[in-house]
Amino acid sequence: MRNVRPDDNAFKLDRMRKLLGALGNPHQQIKTVHVAGTVGKGSTVAMIATMLDSCGYTVGQYTSPHLIDVRERISINGQQVSKPRFTELVKEVAQAAADNRIDPTFFEAITAVGMCHFAEEAVDVAVIEVGLGGRLDSTNVITPMVSVITAIDLDHTRILGNTIAAIAKEKAGIFKRGVPALFFAQSPEVDRVLQEAAGAAGTELRIVNKDIEFSSRFCSTPELGPHTRVCLYTKTTRLEHLPVPLPGEHQAANCGLALAVMDVLKGCGFQCPEDKVATGLARTKVPGRMDLILERPRILVDGAHNPISVGSLMRCAGAHVPYDSMVCIFGCCQDKDLGAMLDKVNLGADKVVFTRASSNPRAADPFELQRLFAERSGKMSQAVRTLPEALEIALRAVSRDDLICITGSFYLVGEAMQYVADRRAAALDPAESVR
Repeated sequence: MRNVRPDDNAFKLDRMRKLLGALGNPHQQIKTVHVAGTVGKGSTVAMIATMLDSCGYTVGQYTSPHLIDVRERISINGQQVSKPRFTELVKEVAQAAADNRIDPTFFEAITAVGMCHFAEEAVDVAVIEVGLGGRLDSTNVITPMVSVITAIDLDHTRILGNTIAAIAKEKAGIFKRGVPALFFAQSPEVDRVLQEAAGAAGTELRIVNKDIEFSSRFCSTPELGPHTRVCLYTKTTRLEHLPVPLPGEHQAANCGLALAVMDVLKGCGFQCPEDKVATGLARTKVPGRMDLILERPRILVDGAHNPISVGSLMRCAGAHVPYDSMVCIFGCCQDKDLGAMLDKVNLGADKVVFTRASSNPRAADPFELQRLFAERSGKMSQAVRTLPEALEIALRAVSRDDLICITGSFYLVGEAMQYVADRRAAALDPAESVR
């Protein structure tokens, strides 16, 4: 898991193609759906995979990053690859790399493991999430049945570029000739870049809320509480008033993209009855996103790791998890737009405890985060070196109707989920387990 600097010339596909070639090109033996974007990739992948599962298909799912166990990245119909099988697959990839004098990155190796697992299990389709960018991402060796671009914003600017247009161009690098692509209309600048890239690649680009009839509305019912419902219509699909299974109005666009993917797959011969699509959609869950991991005290975790996703979290928490006061435990990577992220934290948090994930060598210094926050906000804040210390402070600060929200990075969220799980396993009373 060595750190790769942007100038290492590490982000290219030649090494990935050589590695997969040594393994028998497993990526060419499976049908795939490819999903890129700045935010919403994981949610969109989860909805597509769950709907296909409900329709009776064997569905591989490749995502990143993981929260607790690296095997989370590779699953079939919701079941992670087993430990023994994962070990054998890593051995196979390592041997192929050694025999062919290939020095793969961590992500390249794990991508190869995933492709081998899906090919050996003969999945009907694999839904593949891009790790970083698109054009030079290790997953971009596949030729999918459909490509998807979720919302685009500034992130990983040192690698992908420091403008929205530059980042959109990198994401559009997953477009392939003859492969339909879907995206949701965004800013005129992003739309123009994607349309130009599609034209150059020979891709039929379909805009879900323009070329495909789509609508959404926010509502509340006794059964589901506050939620969004969506409608999508094409020549072969008529889906009306489906509840979006994940909280937050921003999930409507991701849901629209996922439903549009199901419509494209119908044209590829997949049988996707609308009742089964609706059933599958309704049972979609994404760990680590708006995830209430403890009820007493209430602890919400979300892997929001850029300004747009932190802003969405703060709005979503207010709409879906009523609370009197929020104590936010925040830690992020040092290469992020720290000021913009802290501005979004300030929107929802009443008090902030800054910390860092012990497993992340790129974590920002919590005391520097506190200093930057104090320059922008008069709200109370503290900084500590470890998550357990941060939780101790937060627990002393909250009452019954308050909320502890842990966010800023998947590293921190994964550490929090593991910590709470360990404490619950060691205690008879879950309410006392994190104290």
